[in-house]
Amino acid sequence: MHITDAIRYVGVNDHDIDLFEGLYPVPDGVSYNSYVILDEKIAVMDPVDQHFGDQWLANVREALDGRTPDYIVVHHMEPDHSANLARFMDEFPGAAVVASDKAFTMMKAYFGKDYAERRVVVREGSTLALGQHTLQFIAAPMVHWPEVMMSYEISTGTLFSADGFGKFGALDAEASEVQPQAERASANAGIGDAKPAAGEGRSGPDWACEARRYYFGIVGKYGTMVQNVLKKAAALKIDRICPLHGPVLEGDMLAEALRLYGIWSSYGVESEGVVVAYASIYGHTADAALALAADLEAKGVKVAVHDLCRTEIYEAVEDAFRYGKLALASVTYNGDVLPPMRAFLHHLSSRAYQKRTIALIEAGSWAPMAAKVMRELLAPCKDVAILEEGVRILGAMTDENRAQIAALANALA
Repeated sequence: MHITDAIRYVGVNDHDIDLFEGLYPVPDGVSYNSYVILDEKIAVMDPVDQHFGDQWLANVREALDGRTPDYIVVHHMEPDHSANLARFMDEFPGAAVVASDKAFTMMKAYFGKDYAERRVVVREGSTLALGQHTLQFIAAPMVHWPEVMMSYEISTGTLFSADGFGKFGALDAEASEVQPQAERASANAGIGDAKPAAGEGRSGPDWACEARRYYFGIVGKYGTMVQNVLKKAAALKIDRICPLHGPVLEGDMLAEALRLYGIWSSYGVESEGVVVAYASIYGHTADAALALAADLEAKGVKVAVHDLCRTEIYEAVEDAFRYGKLALASVTYNGDVLPPMRAFLHHLSSRAYQKRTIALIEAGSWAPMAAKVMRELLAPCKDVAILEEGVRILGAMTDENRAQIAALANALA
């Protein structure tokens, strides 16, 4: 695929993967993106996952059309991108590897060598001239590893963003994501729309859906570092972003991605609404959670409901960061909350969850104490307001509990 006249896409799609990073279900697969810049000197932008070396090198050779590369730029050393570096260096002995100091340290750890005789070390502000194209390097530490560099190709306004602006989903899962540059503009409708209903595809023109789950799962802890990079990006004329996962971003899709990254990285509220997340054993806690959701919907409030014992946990995490309010309902279990609720709150606190309003519902058969435990688990979260209104269910719901739920709905609305 031609990104521009000189920039070619040579990445691969992985449909065999079930869990990205061993954690995130990816029913639509994932892409490992790589690019080639053809000029007086040729730069290959990032290797790919170890399982796709043959396909990737075939793509590279096809783009080279008999020429040999001068450089391979390694923006990020995570193995799903760097694993084929050693093979590339063996295949093209005249090429030099371009990366940050920390990346070369990691190369030594992964490959047993750091290419001391064939390396170009770059840092913030470094440039690499290829002819008519020049790469300017941007330090992006902890977005989301410490060695990360991004690069900006000045003549085409192209930002190679490493894992920033990435997205789950193989590119061939939806044709609109791999259309040539001239055709892609028509595929931008629907960005930022609500998550597809269960069973619908998660790829395609709704970039935000799987980009959001990707961001908050993988990058979400590092909002301050993302903000630092966005400030640097604001000084550049960016016409497109080429990430290491997901589609090339241009036009309206580019503008929306930048807007959303500004919200996500500052932990702002993307959509008004309430997430109701519950963990129930025999159904009484679920009854309370669903009653609250029904009351909120009757008031015209947008509600996302997650049964934490059954939902894909990172879908619930994504929604918790998307919406401004969160209602948590858990049964008491061994003097604690039910394990799926504990796991959910750990995922939130470890990703710097903040600036939200939270309501608590607890249940138990003789000594409910889930609310106390949930407060303790939320203690690391900054700027969260836990409502005084709450619900305490002993056994099954009573008329008094239903009145408390109605009051809680009013407070959240």
